[in-house]
Amino acid sequence: MKQRRHVAGLLALPMLWLVGIYIFSLVMLLVTAFWTTDPFTSKVEPGFTLRNFEQLFINPAYFTTAVRTLFIALAVTVLSILISIPLGIFMAKVARPRVRVFLALAITLPLWAGYLVKILAMRLTFTEQGFFNWLFAPLGISGPGFGVFTVILTLTYLWLPYMAVPVYTAIRQLPPNLFDAASDLGAGAWRIIGSIVIPLVKPAIIAGSIFTFSLSLGDYIAARFVGGSTQMIGSIIASNINLNPPIAAAFSVVPIAFVVIYLLSVQRTGALERM
Repeated sequence: MKQRRHVAGLLALPMLWLVGIYIFSLVMLLVTAFWTTDPFTSKVEPGFTLRNFEQLFINPAYFTTAVRTLFIALAVTVLSILISIPLGIFMAKVARPRVRVFLALAITLPLWAGYLVKILAMRLTFTEQGFFNWLFAPLGISGPGFGVFTVILTLTYLWLPYMAVPVYTAIRQLPPNLFDAASDLGAGAWRIIGSIVIPLVKPAIIAGSIFTFSLSLGDYIAARFVGGSTQMIGSIIASNINLNPPIAAAFSVVPIAFVVIYLLSVQRTGALERM
């Protein structure tokens, strides 16, 4: 009995946060998505309607924004994977200890600065008078400017540590004799990566992709500062949070649905069971 009270005391505060604040907020968000807004007074009225969810498909701007946000999140995830795997192999199996420490610091450096500081740094990099244009101007190359591509680069810069760190840790745990044996059997570098490294570090890739994918879906500050006219789901939510809260609540369900679908698809691969 005493042990149960001790366990209940330890779990009381976390459960209060999880159930009383987090889950309750999500439930209220879902409930609000079915309410209506008076077109004359802009007052939110409790009720039940599916019109808010219908707008997500009927309104071309909403549907296009949802698809664009999904594409950006997937692109950030894929780009993070493409960077993290060769970087992790080099750090874990090739680089000297001092170089490994330097690269580890460079990878985690974006986590040290504030979020807005990093966004503004990327904005200054890709302005017309920014560092990119200044560096490549003698070659006749101009920067991409502000748009979807710059948003993808910025979000990759922001969330890459969440992919690179677990991938590097997983690769470092691989026995060196696996690489030696594959090389002795005639496998090239790409064959070793595709047949040995990726299958063995798949749980780490999945773990990192959950962060890069979900964080990119919910971001809109990057689109606001470096996206030009590019809008993401968060942009629509922010613009409707005061004018039409039910529409904002309904649109907030979209990234949640994307993440749930992604997790279910990942679960079918069995990678989550090995994490």
